[in-house]
Amino acid sequence: MKQAQALDILKAGRNVFLTGPAGSGKTHVLREYIDYLKHRNVPVGITASTGIAATHFGGTTIHSWSGIGVRNSFSVQDIERLRQKKYLRKRFDKARVLIIDEISMLLPQTFDLIERLCRAMKRKEAPFGNMQIVLSGDFFQLPPILRGGSSVEFVNTSEAWKGLDIRVCYLDEQYRHKDRVFEEILKEMRRGAVSVKSREILSKQNNKKFPDGLLPTRLYTHNKDVEALNEKELIKLPGQVYEYAMRTKGRASLVESLKRGILAPEVLRLKKDAKIMFVKNNFEAGYVNGTLGQVEDFKDGLPIVRAFSGDIIDVEPVEWRIKDEERTLARAEQLPLRLAWAITIHKSQGMNIDAAEIDLSKSFVPGQGYVALSRLRTLNGLVLSGINEMALAMNQDVLKLDSFLLAESSKWEKALTRFSQDEMKAMHQEFIEKSGGTLDEKEIAKNKEQGSMKIQEKVSTYEKTRELIEKSLSLEEITKERGLAAGTILSHFEKLHGLNCGVDFEKFKPAIKDLEKIKEAFIATGDTKLSPVYEIFGGEYTYEELRLARLFL
Repeated sequence: MKQAQALDILKAGRNVFLTGPAGSGKTHVLREYIDYLKHRNVPVGITASTGIAATHFGGTTIHSWSGIGVRNSFSVQDIERLRQKKYLRKRFDKARVLIIDEISMLLPQTFDLIERLCRAMKRKEAPFGNMQIVLSGDFFQLPPILRGGSSVEFVNTSEAWKGLDIRVCYLDEQYRHKDRVFEEILKEMRRGAVSVKSREILSKQNNKKFPDGLLPTRLYTHNKDVEALNEKELIKLPGQVYEYAMRTKGRASLVESLKRGILAPEVLRLKKDAKIMFVKNNFEAGYVNGTLGQVEDFKDGLPIVRAFSGDIIDVEPVEWRIKDEERTLARAEQLPLRLAWAITIHKSQGMNIDAAEIDLSKSFVPGQGYVALSRLRTLNGLVLSGINEMALAMNQDVLKLDSFLLAESSKWEKALTRFSQDEMKAMHQEFIEKSGGTLDEKEIAKNKEQGSMKIQEKVSTYEKTRELIEKSLSLEEITKERGLAAGTILSHFEKLHGLNCGVDFEKFKPAIKDLEKIKEAFIATGDTKLSPVYEIFGGEYTYEELRLARLFL
């Protein structure tokens, strides 16, 4: 099914399971639909089964959104207690659409519990209280394993799933893998029948050199192998260690959930020449989740990275958030990097990796090989250091389910052809009206414009800092108000200073005697870099103090 066809079904208000292989555009379709609903004032709950997936859309985990937390069972009294919570009642009352991404990672009993709670909260006996339910995911990704046993249960076995009258939209376009040979190998793995020819091709991917001396990231099945290699390689490098501690804000339980979900470490340790991987998307800055690179140098205490593509990227701290509509519930700030000599296959899920050396010789569960290989865009980026039969195996239940899902998607794809464009448009409008949304074109255009303005505001974060400067707040007060690191605020100062836009920084000027000492040190080094000056003073001044002084020199 094409993306446009899936969107037609979604806009008609039908319950949908959006699926397809890695790189088929599931995330893009969800983003499109979320924007479509928001522009028409239809309230939507944006959730995911995991923290990292939730941050892709600025949403929250389904556990947090619904109020169930980590529990898999609830008594009548437990549900009644949740119904007494005003903020939860308001959330459920408003929502007309509920999106759950990475649904394959949700246990069936949890899904049943969520459905039961939705009916209770909405006070309606229709499935999920009559909300439109949009599920997204791929059952070929690594599934949840039940405690106390090795058997796997999938969410489609739940009673809630069976009662949904769900439309399967199986996306078949490919936007990640531009290598047809590689794409065919992955298709064979999804069919559970890897040909002799494909096995031969994979066996030849064991000896490869990459340009510019950049080594590929190693993917391992076990976490202990990853940690050992990353620490070993970092210790080998000479030079100063730079440490970056994650800054967090919000309710403790949500902060912990956010920290577990994002791939950036709580304490990141870097050196010059360290192998790194970006763990967040920032197209404007020139990187995405999975972009590989190497630390070229440090400027003002922050790393400069040469990406695998050759691009030079100045790295600054970024934020991850758990949100409830426009309200931020938890926030974490860290450099969007992690050491990348090695990473586990499990943590690679959701990434697009440029180049990887993968050891599949210890694969211990069906599907691990597919998850690892499908992270890559082409065979040119693959070095396969080892493989066993388990790596090529797929869960037999998933293979049967996939055949059923493909057939269901084909059925609904054919059903679409029975409707004219006018009929589809009428169904779309009917759902918006039923959901209490707007069809007024002027209001829709206004909402789109406001959404665009919010994006611009997010990008132009310097202006928010400027407003606080003009309110005569101190540097400490600004960092507290913005919830950002002092280094980030100082980078805003430098940007505003460089734009020569009339901002008065005089109140931040260091004492004359300090400024003169620092000025002499900069002159002595013959450069504007901070590290040599910091070394001259032996820690007498912090990097932030030196950076601030540099504004006035």
